This record gives sequence, structure tokens and C-alpha cells, in this order.
Amino acid sequence: MAFPRASGVLAHPTSFPGRHGVGDLGPEAFRFVDWLAQAGQRLWQLMPLGPTGFGDSPYASSSAFAGNPLLISLDWLVGDGLLEPGDLDGGPEFPDHEVLFGTVIGFKLPLLRRAFERFKQGAAADQRDAFERFCRDEAWWLDDYALFTTLKDQHGGQSWLDWGRDVRLRKPEALEDARTRLADDVREQQFVQFQFRRQWTTLKRYANERAIRIIGDIPIFVATDSADVWANPHLFRLDAEARPLVVTGVPPDAFSSTGQLWGNPAYAWDRMAADGYAWWVARIRAMLATVDVIRIDHFRGFAAAWIVPVTAEIAAEGRWERGPGVAVFRAIEDALGAVPIVIEDLGVITPDVVALRQELGYPGMKVLQFAFEGDPDNPYLPHNYAPDSVVYTATHDNQTTIGWFHAQPDAVRQEIQRYLGRDGTDIAWDMIRLALASVADTAILPLQDIMRLGDEARMNTPGRPAGNWGWRYLPHQLHGGLAAGLNELTVAYGRRERPSQERGHDPFDYTAEGTAHPLA
Repeated sequence: MAFPRASGVLAHPTSFPGRHGVGDLGPEAFRFVDWLAQAGQRLWQLMPLGPTGFGDSPYASSSAFAGNPLLISLDWLVGDGLLEPGDLDGGPEFPDHEVLFGTVIGFKLPLLRRAFERFKQGAAADQRDAFERFCRDEAWWLDDYALFTTLKDQHGGQSWLDWGRDVRLRKPEALEDARTRLADDVREQQFVQFQFRRQWTTLKRYANERAIRIIGDIPIFVATDSADVWANPHLFRLDAEARPLVVTGVPPDAFSSTGQLWGNPAYAWDRMAADGYAWWVARIRAMLATVDVIRIDHFRGFAAAWIVPVTAEIAAEGRWERGPGVAVFRAIEDALGAVPIVIEDLGVITPDVVALRQELGYPGMKVLQFAFEGDPDNPYLPHNYAPDSVVYTATHDNQTTIGWFHAQPDAVRQEIQRYLGRDGTDIAWDMIRLALASVADTAILPLQDIMRLGDEARMNTPGRPAGNWGWRYLPHQLHGGLAAGLNELTVAYGRRERPSQERGHDPFDYTAEGTAHPLA
């Protein structure tokens, strides 16, 4: 699928400002969308929106389908009559520049329960029909997720692998007993997901009306401790007691000399093929209900994945095993038609991965921080790009551009300066200019680079088990001057028509009629 020439910004909602310890879908999210429109951007890329898991990572979620309760705006719930303004008083003294996930969880989840109790007592009666419809329409994943989350709470947060055998192995009598015993708690989890979906859908519509499309992120693998594996054990390589036989990772690379042992269970691709990859079709269909474009993380796993024995201590003990290749994507296309997909094809890329991407016609990624490792044939140098590429100055796994540049040896910095024809004193925007000027149809810029921030604003350091994902910006850092400068470059390099030339329609076919956001 061809993409129009455009650019956008990589920023996760947890990074937004706000008084409740974590960015959410409230006023600052709408302000960010307004800023994107002012900056002439057509795309907003997110990390996965699901509940965060091990190490607070959005890439280790407890569900491939659920939304993150921490992103629900409490102010919005006040406006709906589900909370009182005073309910939000007396919380912890949250830092304004980072997310302390444990503290936020302790503050927000009891308030979401309070909102549910008010809902049961008759508050927000106008939402009741929509809630019932949501529960019916989404029951195919929501019922299992709500029960899973409730049972996990009942087990003090333990992994489902440590639950009693009958419920772990999903014996019908045990599940029926749990659903009956815990019906109110299950209903609460459904309510929380309804509120997330309601708020997110409104925000997405607001963005679409301003000609901004949202790029969502699908991690190829799911977490072992997830509703997905518990509810669908036949789709994964597990033993008779539902424990993983093998797990996934990556071999030694630039980030780790022993590789990365992710620990996700491996798919049973043969069983998935037998039912037409129905779970993957459902996963993509669900994503298309919440975002406009899908980025698939670790695409190379569809060609071959690094599979490690569950007893191994390091990822280097693994080996490559073939994936399903084109078959899973043909099944998706047969069911859903052409799907707007971009793929993460970084890391150890072998000819079979390149061939798979080319056969499918999906745009791949180019990261400018990888461009200065080698000679002029380096595929990440812009003069080697093909238009069906998505160029980034950096991703969520990289240093910020300023941090990266100052960490380079003198010889590499000189090579960067030579290529750019700049002295490096404004390296973040020099690299932004290089990305926008490239022939790549799509350019995505991390918000940290736009704000000229150093490594104090880095989102994730791969292989580090804690201390990631917590960066937040302050309200004054998102200002009109940055938007004006970014808009100027965006117009100059043909990623947005000049105002005098705009023809009254958006290349993504969304109406630009304005709609006030619900918290204005």
C-alpha cells in the first residue's frame, strides 16, 4: 500500500503532562493533537496502548486487545459525573517529569473502582446502553480478559502459571465458579475497558477530524503472563501443564553481547495455520478499530524467530526457527482487505526478511542513528533510501539524537558533520531536516528530538529491566515556536502543501471540520 508523502511525531500518551502522575487521554492529549495540526503533521505514532507489564513496558502487556487503565482521564470521569472533584484531592505528590508507575497504580485504580460503584448506583445513566453494547460486541476477548485480570488480583498479582491447577488449565467448572463468585469484579474490569475505549475513540476522532492519522504498534509476541496465552493455550508452544516449552528473544547484537531473552512464549504456527490464522486476523481487526495505520514490531519474526529453550539462562543459547512467512498476511488480507501496515525491520536482517517485506510491499524502517556505521553504501543513509520507507531520527529504543551525537567518537561526529554540512551545534534539528528532506514517503520524529532534549528524556534502554518508559514533558516545552519551525520544514520538503496551495482536502481522506474536545 502506497503512503502519501507526510511526516509525524512519535510520542506516547504517558508522556503528556498532568496532575495525576501519568499522561492520560484528557486535556493535554487534545492539546497535543492541536499542536500536531499547528506543526503541519499528518501522523501521530504511539507505542502499544495496552496495560503495561513487566518493567512497566507497553511491549509486555497482559492483553493484546485491552487498553491501559492508567491512561483513563480522571478529569473526564468527573465531567461524566462518575467522580466528584474532591475525589481527586489528597493524592501523592507526583513528580512532573517522570512516571512512578507503582505510585500511579495505587492512586488511580481505587478511583476507577469508585467510578464503577457510582455507575452501579445510577451515575452517567446516558452511558448504560453503550456499555452493554460494548460488553456484547467485545465479549470475544473482553470476557476472558476481565476474568483473567480479576483472578490475577485475587492471587495477589501472581502469574497465572502459579494459580491453582483447575483454573490455570481452564477447567469449565473452575471457570464457571470464578465467574459466579467474582461477577462484580469482572464487571468492574469491563467497565474500565469501556471507559478507556470511550475516551480513546473520542480522542482519535478529534485527531482524524484534523487530518491526523494515528499509527498504532503491535508487538509480534505477547507476554507469557497475559490473558491471551491463558485463554488460548493451544496457540502457543506449551506443555501439558500450560507452561512454555520455549521462549523468544534476539541473538547477541549492538544492545547486548549475550542477546536479549524476552521470555515471550513462541507461537504454534502450525495450529494457527489450521484455523486460517483467526487469532491474528482478530488482532489486526481490533487494532484497525482503534488506530489508522499499524506498525508491526519485530517483523523479522514472521520470516524466522530466535527461539530459546525455556531452561536457558541467556538468549545466546537459542537458534533461528522459520516463521509462517507470507501466509499469515494473506489470511489477513483475505479477511480484511488491504491493511495499512509499516514494519520494523531492524536488527539482524537476513535475505529472507527482505524478500518477505518486498513480496508484501510494506514500508520498512530507516533510523538515522544507524546511518554512520560503515561506508556510503550504508542502507540507513538517506541517499540509499527507496520511497517506500519510514525514516526516523531515533526510535523509543534509541538514545535521543543529542545524547547519541555526544556519545560518538570524534571521528564519527566529524563524519556526521561532513554528511550534514552542519557544525552539529543544533544536531537534533539537523537530523530532523535530514529526515524530512529524504525521499522516504514517511518521516517520524520523536518528540524528544523536536524538543532538543538529551538522554535524560530517553524512553527505553533495551536490556535494562527497570527505569524505562517514564519520561514526561512539562507543559511549557510544547510551544508554538516548535510547531512553527516544524511546520516550516514540513512545507519546505513537500510533506504538507503550502497554505496557499492547499486544495481543501487531506490526502488521507479525512474531513478537517473541527469538533470541540469534550474537556474544553
